[in-house]
Amino acid sequence: MRQAEAVLRQMTHEDVPAVMEIERTTFPADAWSEAMMRGELADQPRTRHYVVAEVGDRVVGYAGLAAAGDQADVQTIAVLAGHRRAGIGTALMDALLAEAVRRGMASVFLEVRADNPPAQAMYERFGFRRLGLRRRYYDDGTDAITMVKDLGPQPESN
Repeated sequence: MRQAEAVLRQMTHEDVPAVMEIERTTFPADAWSEAMMRGELADQPRTRHYVVAEVGDRVVGYAGLAAAGDQADVQTIAVLAGHRRAGIGTALMDALLAEAVRRGMASVFLEVRADNPPAQAMYERFGFRRLGLRRRYYDDGTDAITMVKDLGPQPESN
C-alpha cells in the first residue's frame, strides 16, 4: 500500500466509533474512553487538532495535537494494524507537526511507552530527542519516555 492511498482530514464526532475501535485494539491496556475522545474534539480547533486517515471510506488511523502558549503535545497517534508500514503514521505525524508550525509553536512534546522501540525510533526519525522518563506512567505500570522536537521560534503572523 502506498501513502497516496490514504486521505487525511479533520476528525469529526462521526469518526469517534471508528477511532475508538482502533484505540482499543492499539492500546488495550490504556485506551482512552469515548468520553475522553469526545472531550478532545470539543476543544477543537481552539487548543486541539485531530485528524483521521481514510483508505477508501474506512478510517484506518488518527492523531491529535494539543497546543497552548508556544508548546504543543502529541496527544495520540495510531494506525490500524493492517495498514501500518504504509506511510500513514508518517503522514499523520507530518500533519501534526505542520499544524504546530502553523500555530507558532516553538516545540512539540510527547510520551511514548518505554516498551515500544519501533515508536521511539519513528519519533527519532522525525527529529524528536529523549528528554526524560516518567516512571509507571501507564496504567499497567510501564514507564513513559518523554521526547521533544524543537521547532524554533516561529515568525509572528500579521
